[in-house]
Amino acid sequence: MPERQRKIIVGVTGASGAIYALHTIRALLNHGVEVHLVISDYGAYVVETETDFRLKGTSLIDAFREKYPDTKLTGEIVRYSNKDLAASISSGSFRTDGMVVVPCTMKTLAGIAQGITGNLIERAADVTLKEGRRLVLVPRETPLNKIHLKNLLAAADAGAHILPAMPAFYQKPKTIEELADFVAGRILALFGIDANLFEPWEK
Repeated sequence: MPERQRKIIVGVTGASGAIYALHTIRALLNHGVEVHLVISDYGAYVVETETDFRLKGTSLIDAFREKYPDTKLTGEIVRYSNKDLAASISSGSFRTDGMVVVPCTMKTLAGIAQGITGNLIERAADVTLKEGRRLVLVPRETPLNKIHLKNLLAAADAGAHILPAMPAFYQKPKTIEELADFVAGRILALFGIDANLFEPWEK
């Protein structure tokens, strides 16, 4: 019997660090994952402001193939509006392997930590937690105030994995792309996917 294609929800919000989202999605597609993608309005704004990636004018999978021509992208992308609370991923009956929010704004973090489901990203995260699936939050803010810290703790207590966008430097990265790959690789590792995006630490 063929193995079921993995389905992972990716939420992209309006924090700086759109490159982390693009590298995570590329890595998931490269491993044949069906990516269920939700991008907030400001998430889309940041993607187009910080990168040369365009979300309009072509299919997203074609846009990824154009941006990363040397990468074999065997997965698929299903995109939803962040306003569509009737989307399939808003129900626990729709099976997925979990969700990552990358980058994760402090507003989105607050909504998830407090169980507020005002948009599809927050609702899908809430469903991921209630179904006992893996939820990875990649906060990108500095410095952090006590409200942020309390919300991070509340989300972790609820079962979320907190993976700050903090790339390592022991592998002596030479480009921003390598830094983004490190974070993407750590995200995929939490889903049990060995992406081989960076050299592991060896003494």
